[in-house]
Amino acid sequence: MRRETIAIHGGYQTDPTTKSVAVPIYQTVAYEFDSADHGAALFNLEAAGYRYSRISNPTTEVLERRVAALEGGLEALCVATGQAALNYAVLNLAEMGSNIVSVPQLYGTTYTLFAHILPGQGISVRFAESDQPDAIEKLIDDKTRAVFCESVGNPAGNICDIEALAAVGARHGVPLVVDNTVATPVMLRPIEYGADIVVHSLTKFLGGHGTTLGGAIVDSGRFPWKAHPHRFPMFNAPDASYHGLIYTEHFGAAAYIARCRSVYQRTTGAVISPLSAFLLLQGIETVALRVERHVENARRVAEFLHKDPRVAWVNYAGFTDNPYHALVQKYFGGRACSLMTFGVRGGFEAGKRFYDALKLFKRLVNLGDAKSLACHPASTTHRQMSAAEQEKAGVKPETIRLSIGIEHIDDIIADLDQALAAAQTQRSPLLAAE
Repeated sequence: MRRETIAIHGGYQTDPTTKSVAVPIYQTVAYEFDSADHGAALFNLEAAGYRYSRISNPTTEVLERRVAALEGGLEALCVATGQAALNYAVLNLAEMGSNIVSVPQLYGTTYTLFAHILPGQGISVRFAESDQPDAIEKLIDDKTRAVFCESVGNPAGNICDIEALAAVGARHGVPLVVDNTVATPVMLRPIEYGADIVVHSLTKFLGGHGTTLGGAIVDSGRFPWKAHPHRFPMFNAPDASYHGLIYTEHFGAAAYIARCRSVYQRTTGAVISPLSAFLLLQGIETVALRVERHVENARRVAEFLHKDPRVAWVNYAGFTDNPYHALVQKYFGGRACSLMTFGVRGGFEAGKRFYDALKLFKRLVNLGDAKSLACHPASTTHRQMSAAEQEKAGVKPETIRLSIGIEHIDDIIADLDQALAAAQTQRSPLLAAE
């Protein structure tokens, strides 16, 4: 099936008992065992089935199958949030004394996890000077357990060369982990270019309505864990918590997700609710249509801002002079994503006046919503970073991040136009109204 069809039908057949076409919401905590032996087989991972919704749930399982199919992966694990997905994805690979290597252009909370939380657990994160493959490669050593990037940086808007980064990882025997939240599998499947693991904040474009938190980890099933027993003993050595089970022997190509579910979700519990899984499935059904509108509206907005003398600069990869334009052609067929940044002429204070004057655009820190959204990263998502760290992540003091929605383009541009006009005044419109 093509991705548009997978988004509607993937991972679910009409319920054989009730004939329900919609995915049922299995709002249950636990599941009855046929016998003591049946329960033992489930807990020993010897039999397929459900035991407790902290580990797996039938509604969530449909979401997992659908997201995996959309990304072209083998299996997926869906969890409570995108940050939980990223945390589990890394912890499933790294242990105390090891490291991961990351591009510097990151979402603010991802940076916090990498720079402050993981090091406290004995896992160091090495930030490359740029997103170029050679900058990544020179930081890899025998203690490296993964290379990480965002396919489209948030909010930097950089596009990583997935194929080249995957080749770097393969040369050194480490997997490439890609956050594909901004691009979505509608526009890019990193696994097709060599990525090993893909993570998502389902909260964003895949959910699409700003109502439901969720995250996903997708495993390609292609990384050769058995070929690197010293680097990845967790998949190749007996697990004492499961009576000596060896994941690569028991689960084969599905070892990564099986361990992530059994070790991390089961014991630390960042579980997505069945209702949330259901709501995210509703959003996914229309993601292909929404992305088309997002992308076209964004192109029109970028052109408007680029021509406006009240705008100092526009960072939009769809422009031919953008340094990532060639990668837009390679990975996105010439269609740039709907996330962009720009600066209002007049600097920080003018940017604040613009931001305060928005009416249609919602001032918040989400992205990927059907609604048009605006964010001032230096004040919010990247607030905890120093000025130098913000600059490296692609954030200037005046940067405004726009996530272009699916409203009528004339209304979107009209709101930007009136806010730019207000930015030329000397006082914030919110203050002037008080």
